[in-house]
Amino acid sequence: MSTAILFTIGLALIFDFLNGLHDSSNIVATVISSRAMAPRRILLITAIAHFVGPFLFGVAVATTIGHEVVRESAVTLPVIEAALIAAIVWNLITWFLGIPSSSSHALVGGIVGAVLICSGWDALRSEGLTKVVAALLISPILGLFMGYLVMKTVLFLARGASPRINWFFKRGQWITAVWLSLSHGTNDAQKTMGIITMALLAEGEIDSFVVPRWVIALSAAAIALGTALGGWRLIKTLGGKFYKIRPVHGFTSQIASASVIMGAALVGGPVSTTQVVSSTIMGVGSAERVSKVRWGVAGQIVTAWVLTIPATAVVAALIYAIMNWIRG
Repeated sequence: MSTAILFTIGLALIFDFLNGLHDSSNIVATVISSRAMAPRRILLITAIAHFVGPFLFGVAVATTIGHEVVRESAVTLPVIEAALIAAIVWNLITWFLGIPSSSSHALVGGIVGAVLICSGWDALRSEGLTKVVAALLISPILGLFMGYLVMKTVLFLARGASPRINWFFKRGQWITAVWLSLSHGTNDAQKTMGIITMALLAEGEIDSFVVPRWVIALSAAAIALGTALGGWRLIKTLGGKFYKIRPVHGFTSQIASASVIMGAALVGGPVSTTQVVSSTIMGVGSAERVSKVRWGVAGQIVTAWVLTIPATAVVAALIYAIMNWIRG
């Protein structure tokens, strides 16, 4: 392979690593806050599950990101590099500020911005882009609803139970956290797989859009490593700033989140894990009492979600323009 494509693959793996670092909070925040498991232990367990997930549940999301959003003729290494750099910069900024924004939104925004300045609107596939945007918009609403529904169901089934039921909710999170990790690894690692496969196809390293096994392994390993290190600033936001998390909240929010994320992964919908987990936490809290949720914090996160795609699109367009100018 050429130096250029190796550089692009390296950027993709850095994005993947930061995605794991950034999004580990989504998986472990409620487990840690409800004291169901020690932080380092749950991070290690979730990292292993992240690595295994893509091998078990296919690569439908990778196909959506890498093959259905942009026309193949418009895909070049500079376009991919600009998109990745924009997403990496956005992830670092939001990680530093402790804002749980969406890595998925950042990547999609970066791709759209770089492609638009390079080839114009005609280079975008409307069907694939609609599928991606619909998945990103509908999933948090579905997460809010699922969180509310699961919490109401659990409260009904546990009515009259003694405080000892908290032991069940704590131990139950050992299973639900693994399930959520598998779903996250299946959905989010595939975005990097799609980008790397897109680059390989653009450079003629492969003849058709088929994700190689080594790409699956590298992408799964990168997101697993990022997850193992943990994004502590974001864990604090998701684990305590909405409301005080108890074992029942962790248990129910993980069931709801995993169901939405895995369902989307199986049909090729690239959802934002950050959005889904945040919205299920809010749904779970509102099922007890609407005023229980600190909606001001939720408003700050929603603002970050709304800004991510246009911000990264602009950054990617600027980066592509600068790269193009440097190369003459």
